[in-house]
Amino acid sequence: MPTDRLVGWLATLVITGIAFALRIVHLGRPRYLVFDETYYAKDAYSLLKFGYERNWPDNANASIVAGHPDVTLNSAEFVVHPPIGKWLIAVGEQIFGMNSFGWRFASLVFGSLLILMTIRLVRRVSRSTMIGCLAGVLLTVDGLSFVMSRIALLDIFLAFFLVAGLACLAADRDWFRNRLADHLVATGKPDLGYEFGPLMLFRPWRLLAGLTFGLALGTKWNTLYVLAAFCLLALAWDVGARRLAGAGRRSAWAILKDGIPAFFSIVVVTGIVYVASWASWFATSGGYDRQWGAQNPDATTTRLFGSAFASFLHYQKDIYAFHTGTYINEQTHTYNANPAGWLIIARTIGIDAVNDIKPGTDGCPTGGENCLRVISGIGTPLLWWGAVIALVIALILWVGGRDWRFGIPIVGVLSAWLPWFQYTGRPQFFFYAIAIIPFSAMAVALCLGLLIGPRPHTPDQRRRRMFGGIAAGVFVALVALNFAYIYPILTDQLLPYSKWLSRMWFKGWI
Repeated sequence: MPTDRLVGWLATLVITGIAFALRIVHLGRPRYLVFDETYYAKDAYSLLKFGYERNWPDNANASIVAGHPDVTLNSAEFVVHPPIGKWLIAVGEQIFGMNSFGWRFASLVFGSLLILMTIRLVRRVSRSTMIGCLAGVLLTVDGLSFVMSRIALLDIFLAFFLVAGLACLAADRDWFRNRLADHLVATGKPDLGYEFGPLMLFRPWRLLAGLTFGLALGTKWNTLYVLAAFCLLALAWDVGARRLAGAGRRSAWAILKDGIPAFFSIVVVTGIVYVASWASWFATSGGYDRQWGAQNPDATTTRLFGSAFASFLHYQKDIYAFHTGTYINEQTHTYNANPAGWLIIARTIGIDAVNDIKPGTDGCPTGGENCLRVISGIGTPLLWWGAVIALVIALILWVGGRDWRFGIPIVGVLSAWLPWFQYTGRPQFFFYAIAIIPFSAMAVALCLGLLIGPRPHTPDQRRRRMFGGIAAGVFVALVALNFAYIYPILTDQLLPYSKWLSRMWFKGWI
């Protein structure tokens, strides 16, 4: 690891602080519920008040904006996402009230922490504070990450917990290899001599990974794909570590001897945390499906697990049926975005829009064209398009060059992206790609690290590093300028129609 631990943390905190400062400006604007905030902000308030989600009347949004949020109905609402993200939103509402700043505050915090976690992950993997900070800077000026940090949706929490879980697995990789090295030093042997080596049943970083992946799963179910992919990658790291230490063919036994403990440390812990995330639903009696077990005492699950847990299992079945059933597959949406176009930003997502603001109204200049205010969920184009190239390079270096570092962004992007192709019959949205961009930024940062090159020792190496550093700096500067250009359409700023249209580079962005 780099020896600049203090500098590394200071740089991390400075970049995170800058990201927080950028994102908090006019956080409460607009002051009403935008897009799917109408679900999650109100669900969070219901959890805060009752411990479970309740239905709301049709005029609830207007009543909330007027400062009268306590208008929930007595009936339980059928919600299709677990409660962790909504509980986090509820924390902001508890501190600042049921208002636009309150329900967006948690997204601001976790969107900033996502940048911190990405910096620390990339620093560990690259063994470079500079490369880690590059990843953080790129994520700071990504438009989609910026927007998702400023609205009360669940996906920013999901992205944070996924990156945190991976960071724990990367830390475990180092921990495990250090323990193998300590074993060799303690026994005085140069290698394992074709023996399997010591079993390490207790691996604290894997337990912490189980906790964070459990919180991710308690936010959204698509965690399962990322969890499965990174568990397999971590198992491959174990096999590789034992082979490197001299286990030879016996290293393959790591699939069982390390894999089974890993299953309990990560997967089982994830499941336990997920069930625990529904604690308030269990503790109350009015939640959706909460009385199903009591109403169906002869059901097999009720007889095996008791009425409460049987009700829970039935609820999970209902949620799965919603996500895969005919109802959702028959829906349409203006901003439906096929995942095939996510990496190149083929279709953006409109979060909010106030159109046709007349000249002389709401700050629109007199005597000119109509104006508008929009919040568009759009990634910073130069970053996303550059990431496509970086991911191709990363794939070549991982598969062809056997460089383990580049496998992380590849596995991260593919596991957060490819599973969505099996659900193209239902509406999908570009903002789901928020789980992709931290790994894309990581790929770009690692490739920029290759461009900059290692620490120089000769004049030629210094010259090469200088040119590489200039090229990398120019790319980061262009991404930042690109972000500044699209900033008005990320932040609900007033724009004349022509200036808005100049930022809509493709028809799919409108």
